[in-house]
Amino acid sequence: MIAFELEDPRLAAVNVSEVHVSPDAKYARVKVSVQGGDRERAEAIAALEHARHYLRHELAFRLTLRHVPELHFEPDRNAGADSRIDFLIRRAKRSRGEN
Repeated sequence: MIAFELEDPRLAAVNVSEVHVSPDAKYARVKVSVQGGDRERAEAIAALEHARHYLRHELAFRLTLRHVPELHFEPDRNAGADSRIDFLIRRAKRSRGEN
């Protein structure tokens, strides 16, 4: 929904990287990766906070849930870690002569 339905230009470079739902399903912490600097990250989080009620309503409707968790958005500080690890593994394999 974030990538394809929200037409806010501040969300163009946003990807959801993780969602953690509390054990009682009352809260969901949504981690998002944002391309760009601190300013772009802050603007994207503000746009997501603004769209929070719409997103929650749509989740309730589409998933036919009786109770939908409150959505809380936060930037994912480790968004580039996976690609960095993949890069290091490929480099280590090349140095050993493996493909």
